[in-house]
Amino acid sequence: MYRIGELSALYDIKADTLRFYEKHGLLSPSSRSDSGYRLYNQDDSERLKFILRAKAVGFSLNDIADLLSIEVDKSNRACAEVKGLVDTKLEQVEAKLAELQHFATSLKSLSNTCCGGPDSAEHCSILEALESSDQHIIAKKEQHHFSHSGHKD
Repeated sequence: MYRIGELSALYDIKADTLRFYEKHGLLSPSSRSDSGYRLYNQDDSERLKFILRAKAVGFSLNDIADLLSIEVDKSNRACAEVKGLVDTKLEQVEAKLAELQHFATSLKSLSNTCCGGPDSAEHCSILEALESSDQHIIAKKEQHHFSHSGHKD
C-alpha cells in the first residue's frame, strides 16, 4: 500500500495531482488508514500509470475517463471504440498543427516585412498590416477554417 506522498513520488508528480484525479473521478484510493490517509494499492498505481501515459500522448481528462471505462470493461467493449477515440484525438492534433502552421506562416510573413530598426513605430509595416483593411492575413486564416466539404467548421 502507498500513501499519497509515496505514490506521487513514485511517478514524480505532486500529491495535488492525485487529489485532482480523484476529484475528477479518474483515480480513487483503495482505502483510507485509521488516521484518514489515502491508501493506494498496486492496481491504483497501474491505473495512475495508465492515466499519465494517456495524458502524455495528449488525451484530455474526459478522453482518459472514456478510455478507463473501456479498460475496466474490456471484455464487453470493442477495440474499435478505442481506435475511434485515438483517431478523433489524432484529427484534433492534426487540425491544431495546421492552425499553428498557419500562425507561423503569417507571423513569418509579418516579420519579413519589418526592418526591425530603431526608428519610430509610426510607420511600422507590421502595425500597418494589422491595422489594414487588407484581408490578406485574415483571408488565409478563414481559408484554414473551412472543412473539406467547403463548409465552415
